[in-house]
Amino acid sequence: MIYLDNSATTKPCEAAVAAVTETLTSGWGNPSSVHGFGIEAEARLRRARKQVAAALGAPPERVFFTSGGTEADNWAIFSAANRLGKRGRHIVTTAVEHHAVLHPMQQLEAQGFEVTYLAPEENGVVTAEALAAALRQDTILVSVMTVNNETGAVMPIAGMLRAVRRKSPLALFHTDAVQGFGKLPFKAKTLGADMISISAHKVHGPKGVGALYIREGLPLPPYLYGGGQEENFRSGTEPLPAIAGFGAACAAQDFAADAAHMARLRDLCREKLARIDGVRLIGSGDAPHIVCLSIPGLRSQGIINCLYDAGICVSAGSACSRGHRSHVLTAMGLPAAVIDGAVRVSFGRDNTEADVDALIAALRQAKRTLKG
Repeated sequence: MIYLDNSATTKPCEAAVAAVTETLTSGWGNPSSVHGFGIEAEARLRRARKQVAAALGAPPERVFFTSGGTEADNWAIFSAANRLGKRGRHIVTTAVEHHAVLHPMQQLEAQGFEVTYLAPEENGVVTAEALAAALRQDTILVSVMTVNNETGAVMPIAGMLRAVRRKSPLALFHTDAVQGFGKLPFKAKTLGADMISISAHKVHGPKGVGALYIREGLPLPPYLYGGGQEENFRSGTEPLPAIAGFGAACAAQDFAADAAHMARLRDLCREKLARIDGVRLIGSGDAPHIVCLSIPGLRSQGIINCLYDAGICVSAGSACSRGHRSHVLTAMGLPAAVIDGAVRVSFGRDNTEADVDALIAALRQAKRTLKG
């Protein structure tokens, strides 16, 4: 099998599997226990936090573990609205966010908040100028993803942050970096965002664990109440095996080298796809790991089925929104035929040029088969 759906999830690396197994079998104590076994578990938790923080470029004490990227997004959005809702009721996001951001925004609208959804350019990118024009004195939160999970569009986060600090200095800035973490060269300490969401299973770690970076000095209310874990922000016994796997995955990888490798495959793939008659490339293709394409007149599911029969796994847009027409491609103003024939190819560190060649050959065959 050739796996080209790494934006949906990645294969856990050996280091992550070993860390999960070791913690489940011999290091399964509760980090909150005060006996020796619990103290050993707490040391494992500290080590994993340092490993994730080092990969994110953040102080360890500002990284808080969650059940995944979705919870991290929900936490950032609802806590920011809770904290600043008396100061203002205006929020800015984009029309191409993951549903882990869009659905919380809809919930806040039902509570009386006003949300501005910025439309992307034809290449899928929302410009810093568009954000600046939408900011107001009563804007309390801006949430913009780092990399779009369907098109690979890279958002100009640094420019957006400058606009927010200049025009709405009291607003908080959150970025969903689930697709950008490990793919783009940024550090939390220098990026300047108030909150950053990441997820383990996008970087060869286990599912069921993610993290939210919260900048120093930001007094958010607790997200979950209980025993006071995660510095009282998120109570509940920590899922130590998954967290240990997350840390091990971050420590075992050379993210810069992996991103450069994926970017070479992306460029090769786009070059060869452009030679296939009837194939349309979607978006600017800036992210190193994502190629979005369409064969107008065919259906995404048919293309996916043909490729799977050839031993190749790809997806149609986000794996988290099965059965629905892509809201991202719709927001880009693409024709229905292009949207309905869209397929996402996403590379990982284990993919090769031979995988690209196999994809191209299988796409040519799928095109012939489906067009009869």
